[in-house]
Amino acid sequence: MEAASAGAKEPESSRPRMFGGHPEPARLPWKWAAAQLVVARNYWIATTRPNGQPHCRPVWGVWMDDVLYFSTGSLAWKNLAQNPAITVHLESASKVVILEGTAEEVTDSSLVEQFFSAYEAKYHWKLDPNDLPYAFRPQVGFGWLSDDEGLDGGSAFRGTATRWKFG
Repeated sequence: MEAASAGAKEPESSRPRMFGGHPEPARLPWKWAAAQLVVARNYWIATTRPNGQPHCRPVWGVWMDDVLYFSTGSLAWKNLAQNPAITVHLESASKVVILEGTAEEVTDSSLVEQFFSAYEAKYHWKLDPNDLPYAFRPQVGFGWLSDDEGLDGGSAFRGTATRWKFG
């Protein structure tokens, strides 16, 4: 499976200000983040309950064409029906990818079939065909490589903190 479709436009990258307001000197390419998203096994999603409380859970999913398709049995589906805003991040604290955007239920039968097939190949698990997946589309993302052990004099991000804005 490809990280992005051949015609997909690269998101705009910039340098976020990190710890103390100092700009990071380098940027990670989006293709690096997309590769992390393709190979990830677990994706953490954060939604907001109707009463404003946060709800965070790991889900399984498939990253295809700059969209995360996932299924969830948690109350995230109720939260997304009320408020489609969602944050997705990976488990790694050394290869960080955090995305913010919106999610909606997928009803296009060809996309659902493609997701089910990719999901079964990735996880060796068949989903209930009556459970429609969600499509998460990022609006902004953040990524960096960190020095897990802080051995380089406090430069925890190794000069790689990057912000991506999607059109």
